[in-house]
Amino acid sequence: MFTPIKNTKVYEQVIEQIENMIIDGTLKKGDKLPSERELVEHLQVSRTSIREALRALQVMGLIESRQGEGNFIKQSFENSLFEPLSVMFMLQGGNPEEIIEVRKLLEVETVSRAAVKINEEQLKNLKKLSDAFKTSKDENNNVKFDKQFHYEIAQAAGNFLIINILNAMSSLMDSFLKDARRKILVNKENLKILAEQHGRIYEALRLHDAKMASDEMNKHLAFTNMYIKKNM
Repeated sequence: MFTPIKNTKVYEQVIEQIENMIIDGTLKKGDKLPSERELVEHLQVSRTSIREALRALQVMGLIESRQGEGNFIKQSFENSLFEPLSVMFMLQGGNPEEIIEVRKLLEVETVSRAAVKINEEQLKNLKKLSDAFKTSKDENNNVKFDKQFHYEIAQAAGNFLIINILNAMSSLMDSFLKDARRKILVNKENLKILAEQHGRIYEALRLHDAKMASDEMNKHLAFTNMYIKKNM
């Protein structure tokens, strides 16, 4: 199961072995890792090296520590990309416009894929969100409905990586373009336009029309991105 470690950069080799066990299926989502003592015995390294490796794996978002229970491979990775992307973005001195560009590129293709794969239950959820957005007078709720609408489309596309990347982009937008969504939704005319756009995107998905869906999403994001850029 494990191979004794004798070289330098010990904690990195501990990480590599655990990563390889995830890749080959030995460790799966939700599995409990051996205790620190057991890892020390299996790998023949110090407890300090084991702890460094476990801390690094937590930062990477691969494992989680549960008080009194031990360390586990994460069950869900839907928000695991945000932290490393956020740090890279800040260190590289990223321009917030880059977030908008990436989000648009991804969402236009994602909705096209979703149009082909979406099922009746997902369509019902989208219709509820679209209707709730149209009738709600609470801007906080409208922000939530808007985010959930886009999230449901990503889910319908049926690609785990797309969901994770779009979640990270959405979180980056909230962090680096503070209150961007809220500023759009304060304007009643904007609310009306966005509600109509959501409705057209929903209709394209209901018809399983990939081209119409991508065209409508492109128009929707062009409108929101223009408004965000003006208020940056």
